Amino acid sequence: MQRNNKELWLSLLAAVIITAIYAFVIYWTKAVPAAGGFFGHLIGVVGFLLMLATEILYSIRKRTHKALWGNMQSWLQFHIFTGLVGPYMVLLHTSWKFRGLAGATTLLTIIIVLSGFVGRYIYTRIPRSIEGDEVNNAPLQTQAAALAQTRRMLSIWHAIHIPIGMALFVAAFIHIGAALYYATLLR
Repeated sequence: MQRNNKELWLSLLAAVIITAIYAFVIYWTKAVPAAGGFFGHLIGVVGFLLMLATEILYSIRKRTHKALWGNMQSWLQFHIFTGLVGPYMVLLHTSWKFRGLAGATTLLTIIIVLSGFVGRYIYTRIPRSIEGDEVNNAPLQTQAAALAQTRRMLSIWHAIHIPIGMALFVAAFIHIGAALYYATLLR
């Protein structure tokens, strides 16, 4: 089945728009927006919320097979779009400073995005119906073997991608808590 790359093009368009806004803020203020400033916080919060939606909403939909709210193909596209745009906004939020826990969180974010590209490649190798559901019966023996190998690769990928994602969100929540405590509550 030919896969549509609509989510990648929409992600690129969103990144171009966000970059234009970011460039305008730099032009207007004559400085890179500080992570702790209004614009820095704004793009960080929106980016993190997109990342959270990436993880939570897609995971819920993936586990509810009888849900009437959209097919898995559309939800995977949503997952990819928010999984690219959210981290990009968080990267801009850093003000290009990668120290301490925030730097480690940024590194985990980059790793999880790269891992997502690998997972997308593996996922596209699994035969699917028009609705986006896995085809469980391959007609020829070689196709069945290839399908089994692809499923094993996807299983290994999940065993790596999901724990890194969990570590990312733990680090992100600690970063957010520390930022709120030190930058907001102690002022």
